[in-house]
Amino acid sequence: MKKFINRPENVVEEMLEGFVKANAHKVRRLTTERVLVRTDAPVKGKVGIVTGGGSGHKPAFIGYIGKGLVDAVAVGDIFAAPPVQRVYEAIKAVDGGRGVLLCLGNYSGDVMNFGMAAELAQAEGIPIESVIVNDDVASSPKERMDNRRGVAGEVILWKVVGALAEEGADLPKMKEVGTRAVFNTRSLGVAHTPCIMPSSGKPSFEIGEDEMEIGVGHHGEPGIKRMKMMSADEVTEFMTLKVIEDLPFRSGDEVTVLINGLGSTSLLEMYICFRKVAQILADHSIKIHRTYIGEFFTSMEMGGFSVTLTKMDDELKRLMDAPCDGVHFIQH
Repeated sequence: MKKFINRPENVVEEMLEGFVKANAHKVRRLTTERVLVRTDAPVKGKVGIVTGGGSGHKPAFIGYIGKGLVDAVAVGDIFAAPPVQRVYEAIKAVDGGRGVLLCLGNYSGDVMNFGMAAELAQAEGIPIESVIVNDDVASSPKERMDNRRGVAGEVILWKVVGALAEEGADLPKMKEVGTRAVFNTRSLGVAHTPCIMPSSGKPSFEIGEDEMEIGVGHHGEPGIKRMKMMSADEVTEFMTLKVIEDLPFRSGDEVTVLINGLGSTSLLEMYICFRKVAQILADHSIKIHRTYIGEFFTSMEMGGFSVTLTKMDDELKRLMDAPCDGVHFIQH
């Protein structure tokens, strides 16, 4: 294993120490728990937004703390859900008097721990709503969408509800729009190399030198199809058509496109793949409203990328276009 780390058991703490020092103008760490919050939190009169999950997905989750995005992140260990107390402390840290929205991926540990933390906060009189992201079309059939994993679509949710909160929306409105944004979002990824777990030095999954896996999860969960490596156009077409048919996206729709690198895929490759996505959408008379290309939700150094499409309406377009000032996501 080749990584620029010190002791494997210290990677998360040392990463957070460096992150906070580098971004002290935007984030601070709670003294009681492994929680990062906006420096101005809680913002009185604004619905607070809390997210969180395992470390190893940088810039998610902590890179999206900031104005127009999320207010706090409960930080878990590598690929592990944050514990209940951590989420609870994050909720209390951002409660500005109008309640708190929890945004999380559809993983059993996250759902359980965020749910228990919500109960603790509600018992103290803090209004809580949750939006659970399940955009990964590979992880379960369409008729069982509730079983699907959350992947890069969480970025879309953070952007939308973060903009709403800055506008002064109330908690029920944020729940409604966030849920709509998640339903309108579909993603599919591919990987050809795993990441190496710092704690064990072992890969997150095994795959042949000449193979790739469609639908592999952000933690190395099995995908839907393992096949020989294909060209950029071939694999992008396969993935994009699967995403289009799942909603389904139709002629005349407008979409936001997110091409997300999983850790070691170059921007050169991602732009080649986006070129094909744009061609396919044009062929289907689907208009692109906004495009994001880069590393937004990684799996350490996993080699691969994902394609995310979100169907836009007028309200979602306004929220996607709104400015934001996160640590790793700035939009003017």
